[in-house]
Amino acid sequence: MPSACDSLIDDIEDMVSSSDPTPHERQSARKSIIPRSRRKKEVNNEELHADSLIPGTQKIWMKTWGCSHNNSDGEYMAGQLAASGYKMTDDPTEADVWLLNSCTVKNPAEDHFRNSIKKATEQQKKVVVAGCVPQAQPRMEYLKGLSIIGVQQIDRVVEVVDEAVKGHSVRLLGQKKDGGRRLGGARLDLPKIRKNPLIEIISINTGCLNACTYCKTKHARGDLASYPIEELVERARQSFQEGVCEIWLTSEDTGAYGRDIGTDLPTLLWRLVEQIPEGAMLRLGMTNPPYILEHLEEMAKILNHPRVYAFLHVPVQSASDSVLMDMKREYCIDDFKRVVDFLKERVPGVTIATDIICGFPGETDEDFQETVDLVKRYRFPSLFINQFYPRPGTPAAKMEQVAAHVKKQRTKELSQLFHSYNPYDHEVGERQHVLVTEESFDGQYYVAHNKFYEQVLVPQRVEFKGKMIEVDIYEAGKHFLKGKPVEDSKPFTPSIAAPLQKGEVSGLTQGHLANGIQGSSFLIGSSSVDREALKKLGIGLALAAIILAFIVEKLY
Repeated sequence: MPSACDSLIDDIEDMVSSSDPTPHERQSARKSIIPRSRRKKEVNNEELHADSLIPGTQKIWMKTWGCSHNNSDGEYMAGQLAASGYKMTDDPTEADVWLLNSCTVKNPAEDHFRNSIKKATEQQKKVVVAGCVPQAQPRMEYLKGLSIIGVQQIDRVVEVVDEAVKGHSVRLLGQKKDGGRRLGGARLDLPKIRKNPLIEIISINTGCLNACTYCKTKHARGDLASYPIEELVERARQSFQEGVCEIWLTSEDTGAYGRDIGTDLPTLLWRLVEQIPEGAMLRLGMTNPPYILEHLEEMAKILNHPRVYAFLHVPVQSASDSVLMDMKREYCIDDFKRVVDFLKERVPGVTIATDIICGFPGETDEDFQETVDLVKRYRFPSLFINQFYPRPGTPAAKMEQVAAHVKKQRTKELSQLFHSYNPYDHEVGERQHVLVTEESFDGQYYVAHNKFYEQVLVPQRVEFKGKMIEVDIYEAGKHFLKGKPVEDSKPFTPSIAAPLQKGEVSGLTQGHLANGIQGSSFLIGSSSVDREALKKLGIGLALAAIILAFIVEKLY
């Protein structure tokens, strides 16, 4: 749309006509001018109180439930809000806005989400909701009147929060497409605030190819949509330049990566490995058995790479083919065993983590016993045991349910079996290299991981954080090892770049600022500039206004 000034000014040079005095003539004329003294304006020391409804001046508390994919989305939303001027806070009581990023996998997670909304309302906080719950069921009664950010719309979080601050309700739930093809979601180069400045979580795709009868996430994330390899490689490269020493790849099913864009997971992983500096590590996310079977040879080679954790999360859910069929898991138990046996043979010491659902509809005592036997056979060091919860709107919710006390008993029995063995005892006395990335929950140790992504607790020494160190393992627990630093062994720094400070925004480089007229907002120095306003004003007209103001000031 043409500007209102287009008829008067076609170019910046049209502001000065040929009949105007030249700069030299102006300078000469100034010599005969006697400046008039002016009274100084009285300084008003009264503090400026900005209208509390001006978007961008508020404090925001964000809570995220669920998987690492959800956590990655939360980091991106926090980064954009901080870049636009909002202040992120860890204290919900001092926040003006609560941004609640939900998970729909289990009933308890949604219950916590719903209770948080109620609590925010009681405290008269503005509420914005995001994540899989509102995406899958935006018409739920307790979401009525709330602003919603869809899982593929996180790049517009600033717009939604701006409107929520003004008291408006906005719902952005659309799918991103390019030429009819569904995209993975928001751009990967958006600003973000990493929860841990040393760890970058990269979503390689969203959605999946399965149709599991118990899963509500599919309702929210939809079908498979993968990010191009070049974008993922660039995100990894940028992360290492910002001092990250560990990358997690995440999605609803990493094994299915690339099937929608003509590539595959091993191809991506080999490209990413090229970017990993010495001493830094890559961790693969969850992959379902059907999509890893055809890549076992390549996956074994990748997991043996010194800069890739020998760790893979492969959910089995049940060891009964009958139950797997009712779940529509698209594999049989022999497929799962083939994956585990192959990787254990080709990747010595590999950690296989898995998930099990107890009490799925129709599960008999015999079905459950097959699952118990599977755990006894493999003694999984990392086992996520879940009691079945029927999620509204899923086929499994309409099936004949197993009695509640039976589900509870099976969950208890499997948990007791899991806690009956210690998977790490054989490592006591070993010398290992571990990467230190975080602090333990009790605050007494730093947490590191060895090649097999096993948790190793080490002394809290500032020089260890973000470094690869050598330790002697002297104790083993159910979920951890303890390591004593080897004397005369110096910590190795994986990256020459210093990591960002906690809460610092990633991605706000000069390159982003120069190229960034197409987002919500960005920072120049300490000022927040609204890109949409700049677009409406027009860069040329804005420049003209600045120069005109300068000329007027010089003349008068």
